[in-house]
Amino acid sequence: MTELDHRVQGVDHTAFPTFDPAGTVRFYRDVLGFPVVHSICAAGWGPEDHPDFIHFFFDIGNDDRIAFFYYFGLAPVHEHARGDVYAGFGPDVPEFFVRSRHLAIHVADEDDLLEYRRRLDDSDWPVEMQIKHETIESIYTHDPNGYMVEFTRAMRPVTPQEDLDANLTIDALLDVVDEGEPTFGKLLARKAELIVERAAAWELTRTPR
Repeated sequence: MTELDHRVQGVDHTAFPTFDPAGTVRFYRDVLGFPVVHSICAAGWGPEDHPDFIHFFFDIGNDDRIAFFYYFGLAPVHEHARGDVYAGFGPDVPEFFVRSRHLAIHVADEDDLLEYRRRLDDSDWPVEMQIKHETIESIYTHDPNGYMVEFTRAMRPVTPQEDLDANLTIDALLDVVDEGEPTFGKLLARKAELIVERAAAWELTRTPR
C-alpha cells in the first residue's frame, strides 16, 4: 500500500452532548482548570424542529479543545444508569465494553499526572482507577455527563520497533477479519507469517555496522 503524506496537525476539537452544562463547566473549568475559549449561541438553526443550543469549548492544550452541545428544552435521551448522556447500556453489556468509550488527555510527566489526581480527588469526581499500562500510566474518572476521561503520561518513549510491530499487528488483524471468524490465535499466527514474509526485505534496509 502506498504511504499517504501526513497533513493534519492534531485534534481541533472533540464534541459531545451534555444535559448538565453547569456540572460540565464546574468539572472542566473549575476542577481541572481548562479555560473556556469559545462559545456559539445558535437560535433558529437548522430545520424547524431543531432546538436552540449553545456550543462551548474548553482549551485542553496545544490548541486542542473539548466542546459540548447543550440543547435548550431537550430531555435526556435515555434512562440507562450505565453509559453516558448519548449512549446508555443495559445490564447485558460487559463493563469492559462500556469503558472502551473514553477520552484520553496527555500530560508531560508523573508530577502533572499526580496534580490532576489531586484536583479530581478533591472534587465531586474523584479518580476511579490508576493503572500502569505497557508504556503509559493513567488515571480515570467520569465527568458529570458519564463520559470516561483519562489523563495519561508516557513512562518511556515508544521505539521504532514497536511502531513496526503495531503495523504488523494491524495488517494481520485485517487479514484474519477479512477471512471471517477471527480469533486471537489466528491473529498471532498470521502475524508470525507476515514476519517471515517480510524479514528478507527488512534485512536489506538495515544500516551496516
